[in-house]
Amino acid sequence: MAHKNIARMIDHTLLKPDATKDQILQLCKEAREHVFASVCINPYWISLAAKELSGTEVKVCTVVGFPLGASTSEAKAFETKDAIAKGAEEIDMVMNIGALKSGDLETVEQDIRAVVEAANGVLVKVILETGLLSDEEIVQASKASKAAGAHFVKTSTGFGYGGATVEAVRLMRQTVGPELGVKASGGVRDLAGAEAIIEAGANRIGASASIAIVTGGTGTGTY
Repeated sequence: MAHKNIARMIDHTLLKPDATKDQILQLCKEAREHVFASVCINPYWISLAAKELSGTEVKVCTVVGFPLGASTSEAKAFETKDAIAKGAEEIDMVMNIGALKSGDLETVEQDIRAVVEAANGVLVKVILETGLLSDEEIVQASKASKAAGAHFVKTSTGFGYGGATVEAVRLMRQTVGPELGVKASGGVRDLAGAEAIIEAGANRIGASASIAIVTGGTGTGTY
């Protein structure tokens, strides 16, 4: 099934540590041309992207506690406030994966809530890193995200632990219901892959292959 407005479901993403200013400018240019939902970039580039995208429909999305999720809740909250002050309009945070794997669901929920409260109404997506989790842990993390007031659950960082799968997306959607968004990131490289993920329940896609997705080509890269 074709999705005519698929560009508006894509966070055009460049999170590589060696990304340059020219590459970020190009990312913003592409996002303006295709009217993607957002650009997803590292915090250093927020001010630049906000300037480049001012007056457009494209939002500035950034990452918090990235890519490991092992920062303290206080540090994540500070990152969130700082990012928003600099122009970020969406926050993709990595949950405390180690706490989840330790069975400490209270800490997982409190960690997410600290970011949600710091965001003060700005949209928060929680990266679960599903490639490291069992099905039961995906359900637990999704429930904790919902209980903490997050707006989305997200599959992956795209940093080598396995990307989005139809199975994980379907499980996340079944767990959070229609109230939360589900973002699929990592390995979505073409239109067919994007449509399969959407059919499974995703309503946002994080991709570096965004242009390939909207033009019917095939992209490369892990994100």
